[in-house]
Amino acid sequence: MSERLVVIGSQWGDEGKGKITDYFACRADMVVRYQGGNNAGHTVVFDGHKYALQSIPSGIFNPKTVNIMGNGMVINPVSVEAELKRLYEQGITDYQLYISDRAAMVMPWHADLDGAYEAMKAGKLIGTTKKGIGPAYTDKYSRVGLRMGDLLEPEYFAERLRGALEQKNIELRALGLKEYDFDEVYNQYMDIVSRIGHMICDTSDMVNKALESDKKVLFEGAQGMMLCIDHGTYPYVTSSTPSSASVPVGAGVAPKWIDNVIGVAKSYCTRVGEGPFPTELFDQRAHDIRERGHEYGTVTGRPRRVGWFDAVVARYTSRLAGINYWALMLFDVLSGLDKVCICTGYECDGKILETPPSTISRLAKCKPVLIEMEGWNEDVTGARSFDELPEAAKKYVRKIEEVTGVPVGIISVGPDRQQTIIIDEKLKNF
Repeated sequence: MSERLVVIGSQWGDEGKGKITDYFACRADMVVRYQGGNNAGHTVVFDGHKYALQSIPSGIFNPKTVNIMGNGMVINPVSVEAELKRLYEQGITDYQLYISDRAAMVMPWHADLDGAYEAMKAGKLIGTTKKGIGPAYTDKYSRVGLRMGDLLEPEYFAERLRGALEQKNIELRALGLKEYDFDEVYNQYMDIVSRIGHMICDTSDMVNKALESDKKVLFEGAQGMMLCIDHGTYPYVTSSTPSSASVPVGAGVAPKWIDNVIGVAKSYCTRVGEGPFPTELFDQRAHDIRERGHEYGTVTGRPRRVGWFDAVVARYTSRLAGINYWALMLFDVLSGLDKVCICTGYECDGKILETPPSTISRLAKCKPVLIEMEGWNEDVTGARSFDELPEAAKKYVRKIEEVTGVPVGIISVGPDRQQTIIIDEKLKNF
């Protein structure tokens, strides 16, 4: 098994990436988060304790692991401090964390604008977390945004901040929103940098040196491939690209360093927010799965929409991201269902589609082509090998492999680290 591994979400986010990144982070020398911001939610459970992460990499629990918040992220310094404080209160005090000096900053007005933009959409909401992520990425690409490295040069930061406020206060005023005072923001961020400034550096250099030294490096994405700004269900998407293809840019490394990709997928499907969802369930089964799987957003608390496993999506994201293995999550949630289904295609306008259409207008017309399989009643939470699973459960896994063309390397049968079945022995060598 390669010592350079990427873990991505392969559906609409919330697939259980936190557990898988935590599983491999225990063995990694370095964990690198390469996109997104504090709109992501990773839940990690071990030793009977639950930890909720938003922007900090999952290797934070291992004192020996170097954690990198890469340049492809948009970082809210206030949120980072709050997250570190929560971890401190939970006893996580010994860690190594570094923040890219080239990462864009999420500023206070970004959340205000995020909410205002969403409100203007009226009945056509995107379903944003209103954390300011989209406006921060907008400012980054408009070249008016501030970056983490700016904080290390007070005079330069002051110049950049004045320029940003000249533009943003005009926009805020036009929307009837609170304007920001230069001195107030400047003093707040100079106060913050006095505490976290030692973490801000050229992380690309750190990551490349680790790779060149044959260290075990884990690249961690946020959200999921169907929320990708380029390839997802646009416009109901996030503002960055969760794909393994964005690792080189978002982490500051060459493509040659990306070898193996694990696609994290629930044993069923969920999504939060608006947008077409072809396999969505609306009956008692959806309620039962939601409650058993605790399907509520880590960041927002919103109930997640629930549907059957979608092989159309799985094949599509596998092709785009070069997925080598599936990590099949929340497998235990399906126990007790009489029947389980897998979507193998979409029926749209009398034709069977093998890949998702590009527009949501057409995707909304798609009906799932389902294959129905026998369910199982046995409790699988104690299983530690594939052979210990019920026969019907094994058939379900093998059918997913068959219809997606990608082997299942990992099955999660519970939230704890120990409740993990490694099917492919190569994955044990990371």
